[in-house]
Amino acid sequence: MIQEDLIDKLDNGILSTSDLNEYYEIYIKIANESDYIQEFCKDWNVIIFFNTESEADHWIKVENSLFSFGMGQIDKPDVTYKITANEFLGILSWQNDYIFTLFNARLTIEGNISDSDKFIWIDSKIRGNMLSIINKIKSNHEVKDKYTLSYEDYLLLQQRLRLKLEKLSKFREEPWYSASRESKDSIGLRIEQRAREYPDRMVMYYEEEKYTNKEFNEWINKYANYFLNEVGLKKGDVAVVFLENRSEIMFIIIAMAKIGVISSLINTRQRDQTLIHSINHAPGKIFIIGEELIDPFLEIQSRLNLSQDQLQHLFFVPDKGKINTPEGFINLENIIADSPMINPSTTPRIRLKLPYSYIFTSGTTGLPKAAIITNAHTIGSAFYWAYIVMDMTPDDITYITTPIFHSNAINIGFASVLGGGGAMVIRRKFSASNFLKDARKYGCTAFNYVGEICRYLYNQPPREDDKDHPIVKCAGNGIKPEFWMDFKNRFGIERIHEQYGATERFIPNFANIFNLDKTVGISSSPYAIVKYDVENDEPRRDKNNHMIKVEPGEIGLLLGQVDPKSFYMYKDKKATEKKVFRDVFYDGDAWVTSGDLLRDIGFRHAMFADRLGDTYRWKGENVSTEEMEIIINTFDQIEYSCAYGVLIPGTEGRAGMISFIKKGDEEFDFDKFSKFINNKIPAYAIPIFIRIKKEFVTTATDKIQKVQLKQEGYSINKIEDPTYILLPRASKYIPLTKEIYEGVIAGKYRY
Repeated sequence: MIQEDLIDKLDNGILSTSDLNEYYEIYIKIANESDYIQEFCKDWNVIIFFNTESEADHWIKVENSLFSFGMGQIDKPDVTYKITANEFLGILSWQNDYIFTLFNARLTIEGNISDSDKFIWIDSKIRGNMLSIINKIKSNHEVKDKYTLSYEDYLLLQQRLRLKLEKLSKFREEPWYSASRESKDSIGLRIEQRAREYPDRMVMYYEEEKYTNKEFNEWINKYANYFLNEVGLKKGDVAVVFLENRSEIMFIIIAMAKIGVISSLINTRQRDQTLIHSINHAPGKIFIIGEELIDPFLEIQSRLNLSQDQLQHLFFVPDKGKINTPEGFINLENIIADSPMINPSTTPRIRLKLPYSYIFTSGTTGLPKAAIITNAHTIGSAFYWAYIVMDMTPDDITYITTPIFHSNAINIGFASVLGGGGAMVIRRKFSASNFLKDARKYGCTAFNYVGEICRYLYNQPPREDDKDHPIVKCAGNGIKPEFWMDFKNRFGIERIHEQYGATERFIPNFANIFNLDKTVGISSSPYAIVKYDVENDEPRRDKNNHMIKVEPGEIGLLLGQVDPKSFYMYKDKKATEKKVFRDVFYDGDAWVTSGDLLRDIGFRHAMFADRLGDTYRWKGENVSTEEMEIIINTFDQIEYSCAYGVLIPGTEGRAGMISFIKKGDEEFDFDKFSKFINNKIPAYAIPIFIRIKKEFVTTATDKIQKVQLKQEGYSINKIEDPTYILLPRASKYIPLTKEIYEGVIAGKYRY
């Protein structure tokens, strides 16, 4: 163990450079890869940057002529030491934070710092953490519980880290590293580059259609030139895009990006009020509606209050040719037939900072919100997912399993293809029974996923050829730890790159870069996991009213740090502010809540635990309980309702459940209610369970206490209220009997 006198020196704040070097020597005996790391970083300068506006805001920065990255925020130093950059790098060679933040540059230094001033300030907390971790490593890292990473995991982590560094060093000249948000670069420019350099390489498959890079770019240009030259769209305009997964949606999104227009990607499952809200939330100058979705659009068109200019720009995209172009619509397929296939003049002028799409998310409360996706966002994702996480190559073919209006499809599926130079396969709607057939047909080596997709695949009857496919890797979110190994082993998938994140870019994003099992991986963004009081639905605070970070093995609320003075998340600034905590660890700081509980499992790795608040996830979609309640409360037999998510064994996410107080004494009309919600609510949000109550337990401010309702769920052993269930593939609610309840718990019913 570390000598006791060193601990005394640490506690008394008199630790010297030679003492620090002794720490380093101890670690060298354990981590023999440190020589390689030092060689990789030998020409780097290490600096600490003090924010002049806040004494508590200190950032370490490491840089050289090719790279620039931040170590992350540290606590306010109370003791300072001056050592050389090389010594500092040596001491930190073991510290995972040091390399992890390499993958996602965040910080910049303001002003010039002379060579003589390039020294390091190290605070006592960093040294204390170093002391603790070294002791744990020397004692083979005693695992606190079954969730905490083991010493063997640590060794595997270091081995894979070395391989990542070797690969990363080959891309030092890539422009992905150095581009600023002001750079003239975009997804459109990257598509043009691929068409120019690799014209005959395949880039997209859809059903029996296939496109080379050259053909793909030409189709995009036909749309871009038409909307630029004939319609007169300009930078900043919005195009409402309501299409299912097919070739045209990819053409249109990238075409709009080339001319600086934002594609507002509407969830194709939305109907009625929710659909109206999403379309009006980001008003479009033009509307591009697919034949397959024309009916739900026509049903709400009169309630959109479109202007005369908007009514002149309604575009119809034919699909199977079952219906003619509706009156008042322009047939987009016909109108672009003679449009030029040359690159539009606007593409080279598009900057990374410009948004090119809105992707709607429920967030944690309220109706869907338009999250802003910029060119920088997707190009950064392209580098991250293709090079850092998935090791993509031009030979990889990625099966995009999720709807294109999901960020998972854009910023994992499409982005990894854009970065790796391979091809993508898109399908109208995911089919578990056809997934492996498609993978074999197109030669897919990778796919993106949400947890529900993996569960649907696993629920298919086992076959002898379940491992007979070319897939080696996948990336996505939502595979539960207890299901992870069964899924991986049955289908013989070598690498599962689970991630945690959100469409909103200020939520910390984690990725399982090193292919460890049962973890969402690491995050290079500043984040904290804090203790959370589930019963009172709020973070716990200490005597100074500051939040408390969890220990390894514990579960808490994930927070992401943001600039307290200027940041945005949603198009709606009020919606942004609802997600912010201030004065979290010191006065003046600001952190965004993720709305999710994560488990700290050590070595900056985390495991998803649960979703809290007013959103739950079901069938790959976020369901806003507030949105549900607003709609359900309009049913004429319901006085007041409360919506929440409940667990069903053998499923991913949470199923919808509503409790409500009924109006009057008449028998509740379930048939009428079923028709009502089927017309008003997307299929994935229709509640599985209904509980009829006489009264709710509320707070002093009349807020329904959901915690108890969630805990009771649909357990017939805990509740006496009449409770009903919608069984799989059924159209009517029936009473939840003991027999049915036991069948649900035993996994008899496949949801």
